[in-house]
Amino acid sequence: MVLSMAASAQAPQYPVTTKGNTVDTYFGQTVADPYRWLEDDRSAQTAEWVAAQNRATQSVLEPISYRKELRDRLTTVWNYEKVSTPFTEGDYTYFYYNSGLQSQSVLARMKAKSTGKMTAEGNVFLDPNAFSKDGTTSLAGIEFSPDGTYAAYQLSEGGSDWRKVVIVHTDNPERPLEDTLRDVKFSGLSWRGNEGFYYSSYDKPKSGSALSGKTSEHKLYFHKLGTPQSQDVLVFGGSATPRRYIGGGVTENGAFLVITAAVSTTGNELYVQDLRSPNAPIVRLFEGFEFENNPVHADGQSLYLQTTWGAPNGRLMRCFLDRPDPSQWEEIIAERPYPITVGTGGGFFFVNGLKDALSVVDRVSVDGKEVVSVPLPGQGTVSGVGGKWNARELYFSFTNAVTPGTQYRYAPRANAVELYRASSIDFNSADYVSYQVFYTSKDGTKVPMMITHKKGLKYTKKNPTILYGYGGFGVNLTPSFSTSYVVWLENGGVLAIPNLRGGGEYGEAWHKAGTQLQKQNVFDDFVAAAEYLFAQKITSSKYLALSGGSNGGLLVGAVVTQRPELARVAFPAVGVLDMLRYHTFTAGAGWAYDYGTSEQSEEMFRYLLGYSPVHNVKKGTCYPATLVTTADHDDRVVPAHSFKFAAELQDKQACTNPVVIRIETNAGHGAGKPTAMVIEEAIDKFAFAFWHMGVKSLPKKK
Repeated sequence: MVLSMAASAQAPQYPVTTKGNTVDTYFGQTVADPYRWLEDDRSAQTAEWVAAQNRATQSVLEPISYRKELRDRLTTVWNYEKVSTPFTEGDYTYFYYNSGLQSQSVLARMKAKSTGKMTAEGNVFLDPNAFSKDGTTSLAGIEFSPDGTYAAYQLSEGGSDWRKVVIVHTDNPERPLEDTLRDVKFSGLSWRGNEGFYYSSYDKPKSGSALSGKTSEHKLYFHKLGTPQSQDVLVFGGSATPRRYIGGGVTENGAFLVITAAVSTTGNELYVQDLRSPNAPIVRLFEGFEFENNPVHADGQSLYLQTTWGAPNGRLMRCFLDRPDPSQWEEIIAERPYPITVGTGGGFFFVNGLKDALSVVDRVSVDGKEVVSVPLPGQGTVSGVGGKWNARELYFSFTNAVTPGTQYRYAPRANAVELYRASSIDFNSADYVSYQVFYTSKDGTKVPMMITHKKGLKYTKKNPTILYGYGGFGVNLTPSFSTSYVVWLENGGVLAIPNLRGGGEYGEAWHKAGTQLQKQNVFDDFVAAAEYLFAQKITSSKYLALSGGSNGGLLVGAVVTQRPELARVAFPAVGVLDMLRYHTFTAGAGWAYDYGTSEQSEEMFRYLLGYSPVHNVKKGTCYPATLVTTADHDDRVVPAHSFKFAAELQDKQACTNPVVIRIETNAGHGAGKPTAMVIEEAIDKFAFAFWHMGVKSLPKKK
């Protein structure tokens, strides 16, 4: 690897971004918003700006000599057979299959007792690659009726959160049974026998575009098979019980409809309806939004619920429906010193815990008295332990930063684990090392971080390093393998992922420590992670890239504006970057638990204004080489956030480090992107990072 710090001689020519004169007033203080016009994501003027910015971005990327080399290598690495863990519905075992470079994975099936190799050949049930010519329409979820006769599946077009629902008989999946349901958003699908299913959605926004307009009142509907969507019955929500997020699910035994209702992304009410009694009332089990309450299992007379009420790390309670008040609930699985998630399968509960962000799993009897540790293949992340209550065998996947996703078969009664399917990716885990460290943040808090790189890498302060973070909404960043990062690691790059406050790795207290007026803790944790890497001589600011998406995009934007000298490169992806107006778009108001809003109080307004990336770009400052990424159909974190931030950086950048924005067209917040699009974006980031860290040529392969 040849290093040179003269990667960019002059700044690129940026498109002119017109400044408007919009000014808002908050608590007597005026705040200019010169790029408000970019919020109109469907206007011709914005479309012209997007096209011009993409041209400028390509002018920066095209001179990178090894971009094609990286692309060819990642394409080769990606081209291996991928098969998901199987699941049984009716007479069939279903699985997702990708031959290597297919845009979307195929949903295939085999007779449940078949012993043949799981491949899509001759077994295709649904092929999302046929949904659109460019591969941008994806299968966004499927739910089968209890006996496997029917299936309802969701389609996402261009990555949008607004979905369509197609209903088929599983004997003839290519022929829809009825008209497609439209305008479904933030919804699961849950069948009530073969009669029909529950789903959730909002009314389409009356102001703003369908992509950016604000949504507020979620509604739970029941769709009866064979009837038009216009006749669907409103079950819960709307103006009668206005809630921002509502979900409804039928318990596996078919006895109960359980409804969760929330006003933000944390905390929910809980309701139940006995489906065995016609016209039974909907009964509230838990009032208020302070705690998380979610159904896990049901028998004929009771519900088993996971709750953070009285247990910030979670516990499992039994609620007898003839005495539903929480004071009468019976504790089955007590709170542990670490956060837990409880699932079911094979007649048992499974407690999936996180100890310092690493998975531990216990099998627990129905009465909670017998607890057995499930033997795991190593330290990392386990997902999928669980299944149908009467299943005789279950499957789970295991991964860490240097272990590609590996599938295991689990016999619940014998508590026996065996290898089911290893990955066939061209990657030798033995050539790499991944280890956990603990560093000290600004206020003395200990924070864990995983560091991954090639074995034998010398710590010279000159190793190209990506520091990736999230830190919000109780989301856990646990060790996992990324095919994209193979080309980064094998070319001498380091990947560091800290578990910042705001996440859920240490339970709700860890989450709350990174919310609202404590949000600065998240940024401080990220900065301290970088400083730890510097102190250990792993890297230095000249060879560091900051990376994060969505809430992690906010993280990168805030740290870049607070500490512009910290890193050489920045990758704020689909970020929440205008903290004064985020709650006025789509479902953004639901994020107020984590962020607070500019209308909440003068104190909250001033706190948000103090770190909002769009509002803290300063003239005359040298910012890192920055590649902002977003998509024109992102209707979760609208692209206007990224548009405004890029425009501010381009206007105020005081050095030759380029500030460009890569705007994917016909794509959304990230889910469902076709393979080619994922590869291209990853390569652009890695090439951009290497180049602006002074890497003039990649190391020669041995």
